[in-house]
Amino acid sequence: MGVIRGRFAPSPSGRMHLGNLFSALLAWLSVRSAGGVMVLRMEDLDPDRCRREYAGQLAGDLRWLGLDWDEGYEAGGPHGPYLQSERTELYAAAFRSLEERGLIYPCFCTRAQRLAASAPHRGDGQETGCRCKCLTETERAALARTRRPAWRLTVPGREISFTDGLQGPYSENLLRDCGDFILRRSDGVYAYQLAVVFDDGDMEISQVVRGRDLLDSTPRQLYLYELLGLAPPEFYHVPLLLAPDGRRLSKRERDLDMGALRQRFTPAELTGLLAFWAGQLDRPELADPAELAKIFDWKKVPRADITVAL
Repeated sequence: MGVIRGRFAPSPSGRMHLGNLFSALLAWLSVRSAGGVMVLRMEDLDPDRCRREYAGQLAGDLRWLGLDWDEGYEAGGPHGPYLQSERTELYAAAFRSLEERGLIYPCFCTRAQRLAASAPHRGDGQETGCRCKCLTETERAALARTRRPAWRLTVPGREISFTDGLQGPYSENLLRDCGDFILRRSDGVYAYQLAVVFDDGDMEISQVVRGRDLLDSTPRQLYLYELLGLAPPEFYHVPLLLAPDGRRLSKRERDLDMGALRQRFTPAELTGLLAFWAGQLDRPELADPAELAKIFDWKKVPRADITVAL
């Protein structure tokens, strides 16, 4: 198996919230408990939402909690750059390799129809029956004079199955459950699905720990790994932290972000609370990430989402 290479890859679009920290801690504990290498990558593809100052703030918040990294943002390493905004030429080469094989096509649907390819969740631009797939070259040329297209990957009616390290077996039929999905937006920004697959493959990431809301992105990503000739990692999709009313914690609504958390808790208090929710402690108590790594056990992590109230 070799040395585990894990990563935390947040989007610097605002202050991290409690749910981001939960995923970060579990990713860190999994890597450190196995003596692996931790990578920090900033997924700042979206120029409208991401800011360089947020990336620095995010790194500072991780250090405050005691979560370090061996390679990546501000640390450097052999697989840089570690900001997606500085990796666009790499994505362009991967995109061209798919285009040359006739695997992608232009989509002229409106923005409302395409949705935002920058959000890595179901509904991120996939559409099983996009009419643009059947356009003639003449029709495409006519539409291109008035509208810049997004670009979709053609998917087969094929079942993609894998076993998640926490959630267990999972399967999707690409055509039925996902459909042709966007690889590049109409404004030229490369989509999450292409960037995350290329980056994890290029950085030799062997373990991905992330929120359960991304579980249904995995089959299409596995298909992209195959097309690009990259080795896929092992996946662990962890439960989401929910507000008492059932909402998923969100940066946009500033739910329990690090600004507020750092005023209310010490690092040891917050780490202990997160570790309790992660099943690693019997009760909330002061905890140190390095000590938790010595006892970390994936078998104790719950599968179902967790309702939190502070």
